Amino acid sequence: MFDVFRKYLTDKITLSDPELTRISSVSIIKKLRRRQYLLQEGDIWKHYAFVSKGCLRIYRLDEAGNEHILKFCVENWWAGDRESLLSGNPSRCFIDALEESVVIMITKENFDNLCKEIPAFNQLVNDLLNRTYIASQERIHANITYTSEEKYLNFTEKYPDITARVPLHMIASYLGISPETLSRIRSQNARKNK
Repeated sequence: MFDVFRKYLTDKITLSDPELTRISSVSIIKKLRRRQYLLQEGDIWKHYAFVSKGCLRIYRLDEAGNEHILKFCVENWWAGDRESLLSGNPSRCFIDALEESVVIMITKENFDNLCKEIPAFNQLVNDLLNRTYIASQERIHANITYTSEEKYLNFTEKYPDITARVPLHMIASYLGISPETLSRIRSQNARKNK
């Protein structure tokens, strides 16, 4: 599964064979069964994790035990709890596998060393952080300005692969709407598109 990570890296940046060997030497391959946790609330997140195969979700529980999905992570995406990673505080998130999954994990210490040793890798990380920040801003904007239908249509347009792989009640949780509202929106759209 490191081959998927290697292809991801070499599609984005130029790396020498020794640099790829260095990255491989600190990479840990972790296989997850469906519904297996990668992180549970209260644990401290200490890795960067790249999804080579599968689909993960990152979510929190409110006081009533309701799930609020923050992010889905599929192949070639990164997963983790950056707040816990940087602060060293216990995570408030859960990360679990929605499908059989494989992730490439690198400890924070090793990841930081890679950023220092390999300038192209550091630039890739900076670019990724910038894109993540922009995506967060877009999501906040959508949540405060879009109707429920607009949120759903935007999601299906941006993430058709995820839409096909994730149960509807989880998409509703991600969008911050009820499953009943999502069901109604889908029915209305199906009638419009006939």
